[in-house]
Amino acid sequence: MPLHRTRLRERGFNQAVELARPLVRRLGIPLAADLVERVRPGQPQNSLHKSRRQQNVRGAFALRRPLEAGHVAVVDDVLTTGASASELAGRCGARGPSGSRSGWWHARPP
Repeated sequence: MPLHRTRLRERGFNQAVELARPLVRRLGIPLAADLVERVRPGQPQNSLHKSRRQQNVRGAFALRRPLEAGHVAVVDDVLTTGASASELAGRCGARGPSGSRSGWWHARPP
């Protein structure tokens, strides 16, 4: 899950990329952390009501280059409403292969 460059600069790291690193090593699959970028900043999703989260991420992601893989997995730290993952998956499917997509999360709140 890409962070906007401003948020990445503030934080100094992307937690989703750090979660993905041991996964891709273990599974022997490529990590394409630079494939998608967050082109529009937004408020942190955890600060928004469920009804505003989809609106907050609409149009926030863009592909930097065409997808070449038959399967794309989105890695993120927490899944709440799925708004970010849904928007990102839609962006990947818009110009990508007819292959499949999946999401992998570290945690999901009750």
